[in-house]
Amino acid sequence: QVQLVESGGGLVQTGGSLRLSCAASGRSFGRQTMGWFRQAPGKEREFVGAISWSLGSYLGDSVKDRFTISRDNAKNTIYLQMNSLKPEDTAVYYCAGGRPDMVGAGEEFYDYWGQGIQVTVSS
Repeated sequence: QVQLVESGGGLVQTGGSLRLSCAASGRSFGRQTMGWFRQAPGKEREFVGAISWSLGSYLGDSVKDRFTISRDNAKNTIYLQMNSLKPEDTAVYYCAGGRPDMVGAGEEFYDYWGQGIQVTVSS
């Protein structure tokens, strides 16, 4: 059974940094696109970014100058480095497992989801 487990969330002040990790088990995601989404209270889930084996990484407009995505295939883990955090980054962040050589911002591109982890940025 595929499991995606996020870690690294928590409370940080405005301007601070956090690094989220997503560890995959149950199968190798070495060639799959992996993504990050977030959902703030009262809002729809929003695409944060994705990283593909062959197509590189992509970030949403609201975070592209502050966040980076990386992966360690040997550890079956992806990371979301979040810098210069703002209160509007407060949300539950979800890791998602997609398909080879397909990158998309829509949830339909992803088949597996983590349980989510809270990130809170205080002003």
